[in-house]
Amino acid sequence: MGEFMDKKITVVLASPRGFCAGVERAIEIVERAIQIYGPPVYVRHEIVHNKHVVDSLKAKGAIFVEEVDEIPNGANTIFSAHGVSQQVIDSAKDRNLIVIDATCPLVSKVHKEGQRHAYNGREVVLIGHAGHPEVEGTKGQIPGGVHLVCNTEDIEKLKVRNPEFLAYVTQTTLSVDDTREVISSLKEKFPKIQGPDVKDICYATQNRQQAVRELAAQVELLLVVGAANSSNSNQLRDLGEEFGIPSYLIADSTFLDPNWITGVKKLV
Repeated sequence: MGEFMDKKITVVLASPRGFCAGVERAIEIVERAIQIYGPPVYVRHEIVHNKHVVDSLKAKGAIFVEEVDEIPNGANTIFSAHGVSQQVIDSAKDRNLIVIDATCPLVSKVHKEGQRHAYNGREVVLIGHAGHPEVEGTKGQIPGGVHLVCNTEDIEKLKVRNPEFLAYVTQTTLSVDDTREVISSLKEKFPKIQGPDVKDICYATQNRQQAVRELAAQVELLLVVGAANSSNSNQLRDLGEEFGIPSYLIADSTFLDPNWITGVKKLV
């Protein structure tokens, strides 16, 4: 960073920032498991989309895998904060894995809400991003499966057995703004649909997006420190671009391009 020392640049730190409580809890669970049981401790999926955190946990004795069949029988295993499907749970039992479930309590709450609706005979609509680990886990926790929708176009194509018996749940890492239009369209097409109140969502994503909105008018450049495979980090970068300011997603300071800050006096 020495080449920037002659530039007078005001750097504003957004607040809130950093990991949500569910991720911090999951990281602590991995660290405590290594302390108690000793290495190795196996973790299904990245505990968080952050290379530095993952590398630090690897150095302490965590081994990250994609599926439980990569884990030796009987080994200590942790499920990440995203949650897992019932099939993954059953596979872990078949391999006699000693499982510590680090699923975020808010994600577990969504699972229970979806299960309750399914047991009461309602079809369940899941608002979320296809392929996201949390979405895959939630889909596999609700009996009878779910209808996955991401946007209003998906709702236009949505066909259900009985519009009178329908419910929706949402991916927790979506904000109120991300889901407002989709929920409105669902209620317009299916007036009898049931779903959670907005107070039930996780506000970590919403608060960080709001912080970017409030700062966007005050700065000339937005830098989002996060992973390329993090949907939340990409959303923050996209939000900055929507406000018309140059916005970049970087893993750390080594990815900072000096050309980005040419003429910039204030950045966030």
